[in-house]
Amino acid sequence: GNATAVKQSRYRIIIQDAANGGQPCPDTLYEERECEDIPICPVYRWKTHQWSHCVLVPDSVRQGVLGHSEACGHGLQSRAVTCLSEHNDSADVGDCMRWAGPMPSLVQECLVPCRDDCTFTPWSKFTACSFDCESTRSRRRSLTGRSRKRDKCQNTEVYPQVETELCPCEVFTSQPHGNWSDCIVGGGTSEPQLGTRSHRDAKECGEGVRLRAIACYDKTGRLVEPSRCSSSGYIEESCTVPCPFDCKLSDWSSWSPCSSSCGPGVKVRSKWLKEKPYNGGRPCPKLDLKNQVYEAVPCYTECNQYSWVVEPWSPCKINSKQNSLHCGEGTQTRKVRCVSTAEDHGGETVPSALCNQAEIPDIMQKCSLYCPSECAVSDWGQWSKCPQVCDPTIMQTRTRQVLRSSVNTKPCPEDSQMKPCILNQNCFQYQYNLTGWSGCQLGANATCGHGERHRLLSCQRSDGATVSTQLCQRLRLEKPVQTSSRCVVGCAVDCRLSAWSAWSQCSHTCGAGGQMVRGRSVVLQAAGEGRPCPEQLTQHRSCPLKPCYSWLLGPWSPCRVQGGQCGDGLQVRNLTCVVHDASVSVTSKPVENALCGELPSKESVLQLPCSVPCPGDCHLTEWSEWSSCELTCINGRSFETTGRQSRSRAFIVQSPENQESCSGQEMETRPCSGRGKCYDYLWKTSLWRDNVRTVWCQRSDGINVTGGCALRTKPAEVRHCSPACRKPFSYCTQRGVCGCERGYTEIMRSNGFLDYCMKVPGLEDKKADVKTIAGKNKPVNSKMHDIFKGWSIQPFNPGEKLK
Repeated sequence: GNATAVKQSRYRIIIQDAANGGQPCPDTLYEERECEDIPICPVYRWKTHQWSHCVLVPDSVRQGVLGHSEACGHGLQSRAVTCLSEHNDSADVGDCMRWAGPMPSLVQECLVPCRDDCTFTPWSKFTACSFDCESTRSRRRSLTGRSRKRDKCQNTEVYPQVETELCPCEVFTSQPHGNWSDCIVGGGTSEPQLGTRSHRDAKECGEGVRLRAIACYDKTGRLVEPSRCSSSGYIEESCTVPCPFDCKLSDWSSWSPCSSSCGPGVKVRSKWLKEKPYNGGRPCPKLDLKNQVYEAVPCYTECNQYSWVVEPWSPCKINSKQNSLHCGEGTQTRKVRCVSTAEDHGGETVPSALCNQAEIPDIMQKCSLYCPSECAVSDWGQWSKCPQVCDPTIMQTRTRQVLRSSVNTKPCPEDSQMKPCILNQNCFQYQYNLTGWSGCQLGANATCGHGERHRLLSCQRSDGATVSTQLCQRLRLEKPVQTSSRCVVGCAVDCRLSAWSAWSQCSHTCGAGGQMVRGRSVVLQAAGEGRPCPEQLTQHRSCPLKPCYSWLLGPWSPCRVQGGQCGDGLQVRNLTCVVHDASVSVTSKPVENALCGELPSKESVLQLPCSVPCPGDCHLTEWSEWSSCELTCINGRSFETTGRQSRSRAFIVQSPENQESCSGQEMETRPCSGRGKCYDYLWKTSLWRDNVRTVWCQRSDGINVTGGCALRTKPAEVRHCSPACRKPFSYCTQRGVCGCERGYTEIMRSNGFLDYCMKVPGLEDKKADVKTIAGKNKPVNSKMHDIFKGWSIQPFNPGEKLK
């Protein structure tokens, strides 16, 4: 091709590092260069020429054929095919055969109609069949040319112009598959159009459908396309998504009277619950135990609206009836009533509860009628006023006059009284007081938004009693400024959702377990007492069960040897196209091969050479599986684009004398593409046991392998004592030092090494010779050491028989 900047590379790896002054390794381990110009592939094409006229069968052959005297009937026609170069020059046919693909056909059949033949247009296609088993299909043709005027051609029994036949009849059965979908309101089986609908158009509740996928089977029980059983691939069932209902409260009641008859109070109105919310409707505000919600606002009642009115005192009633002079101590009473001081109802008596109960005047008092000889005094006058700032050192006074002096020596009673001005007893201070803010008051028909809140001004006495504001005004006290302010009542915002998305593609292209999903998102979160967002933001439905087609390889047959009991033969296996639903308990049924499409490339080996060993033959086992793809790496990095993989096999020899004659490869490698991997190889060892351990090579993915690890770094498999244990009756212990066999004790040198083994007295068997004792007493360790010293895999017994 005409690709640019194509490069080629090569590398080498260090097999052995330099040591002991040897020649050092070069620095360059990788080289790269641009490729030489690659020749562009030549372009050739076939050119076809016009077909010749129809050449008929020779006359001698056509004797006895209808209309043989005229030149008509079946024949052949030919055409020339030439090869052209890229520049439309004539070229050699061999070039086109190589570069332009197969040659177009040179000859084809043709027909010359006879004079007496009826000629027709080609048959039309058959009409479509319905799913009904008793339906028919038909096709048509028409007469052409002179045939239209010939009577014999009009005979439809001999020359039919319409053909009718029964439709191929297939019986299918459906079975429900998977669970019912969620209840879908709008957008059921029909797919929604692209683009999103506005929120108002999206229907959220009411009548809907729920769907259940079907699996469709033919009369042999094979899975087929679901459209054969149902156009949608679903069973539908009506369902209902309950609509949400909001909390319903009554209208506001009328305001109650002001709670205070003097100064600030509250007036209240209420709503009560008519209907609870359900199915995610707008929630109720906080209700009390009576299922009511209240609104309270401050109110003010003027304190001098109602006042106590007293009638004159009754005459003084002397207590003692025996008193003939009718003088001395007694009591008198008067009537007290509460009257309205309002302009329109002035002086009208009202219930006593409306007047200030703390200031109710006395209705009874002591009195005295002075006897003729006694001193007579007038009633007490008013108390003098205390100053505005109460001071206990300042006195309040009142006086009365002596009307007549006493005749006898008894003195007159006191004519003046004093008491100090004490705060909250007979002296008071006053200040303006503000009530708390009312709730936010909105316009007449408003339910949320901007409003106003109020608080009221009252005059408060220092003992806490509320009095007429005129008292504070007379004292010209400073008024607090703000008695109203702007406020906002948050509007209840219902949750708003987007329209449902279109249904997704099925999660599986075929088989069971496929799901389609659609979703919606929250466009606006609920606020205040708005309708909350629903929990369900996605809906799922099962996909119609489409059949899965795949190639199924049968087992290999035994090795079949043609015309004999042993030797080379063939083993075969079948490749079948099967239909299944991809479930765990998959039951496959064979179908036409065309449904599976192309043959699987790597598994298309349907026959293999094999051999049955004859007596005395050498025989190879089957090849192992190919190993994984591996690259040659330097420090974990590879410069290769293709890796290698290998496989191996073993020899089985019937008789040992034929071992030398066995030929054939025991191991082979091949290049592999794809994801080749870099591996590290490390020696692994087991724990020492009797001075012996197992050593093996492990690849970095955890697989134990043969080869791969450098032999020069292989750890020792047998542990030897140094210096070696050459003294009589000594052996190498597990600690790696020389010890003595059983029945002998170690005599050590000053440097810690064994000097010699001394026999322990009393253990000698008199009848046995030394050899036997040594053999009997020699511990297992020593024997194990001898066995493992030259240990290797020996496939043959001493008698030359295969183990």
